[in-house]
Amino acid sequence: MDSRLPAHLEVSALIRRVNGEGGFATVLAKGEQDAGTILVVLSHNGSNVRLHERMPELDGTRRWRCSKTQDPENPFEFQEYLDRRKRQDPDVWIVELDGADAERFIGA
Repeated sequence: MDSRLPAHLEVSALIRRVNGEGGFATVLAKGEQDAGTILVVLSHNGSNVRLHERMPELDGTRRWRCSKTQDPENPFEFQEYLDRRKRQDPDVWIVELDGADAERFIGA
């Protein structure tokens, strides 16, 4: 049995938490309501942009891992990567969380 929260509830909770702590959060791409994969773009004041997603671990758990960072010399490449991921998986959620020490919001 899968005990994961439906994706839309997890996304809503992330947004409420970030906004409640004075940060900024928004949905960049809305995916499948219940089982969509969630990608989280983390930043602080729009800089140091990185993408986190859950990766399967050997023990069967799924932990948040940084899978991509934005190259300050080529910021468009990061957006192109996100666009490619959306094309590959139309059920994916992409959520942006902007705040100090943004990893704390996902426990990474």
